[in-house]
Amino acid sequence: MSVRDLIPWPRNAGTPAPTALSSEAAHPFLTLHREVNRLFDDVFTGFGSVPSLAGRGLTWPTVELVEADGGLRLAAELPGLDETDVELLIEDGVLTLRGEKRAETADRARGYSERSYGRFERVIALPVPVEADKAEATFRSGVLTVTLPRSAKAPDRGRRIAINGGGTQTTAH
Repeated sequence: MSVRDLIPWPRNAGTPAPTALSSEAAHPFLTLHREVNRLFDDVFTGFGSVPSLAGRGLTWPTVELVEADGGLRLAAELPGLDETDVELLIEDGVLTLRGEKRAETADRARGYSERSYGRFERVIALPVPVEADKAEATFRSGVLTVTLPRSAKAPDRGRRIAINGGGTQTTAH
């Protein structure tokens, strides 16, 4: 192991990390060392932005929520999953997206993997009331799209609230 391997290279700043020699790459402690460094880099550079752990962060899957066509449209990126791997629930103005990504092979003989597997769950508070019974979802090319029509009870616009000065003014003598 060289001293260069101990330097915490900025992996997200566009500067490529130095490549390892093939004999170093096979060393399990060096691999563990690099993984721990990568995890710390990803977590600490995530403050103030979307955190990411190898492309999947504390907020995986990534979602986009927009108001469109009298309702809401949510798109979630779920690469490598099928519609049978995902569950959607709407309750009390909250949309829950959960599922599990399973490994394609059960063997433990993988030499190197940057892929992650396991259960995930996103809980998204909906900004407006929706009609849950009329919600529709499609899954195409790894993107889940959920259309949620706005409830008839929902006001189109918010109400502006006037702010009154509550303090009394005193004059100095």
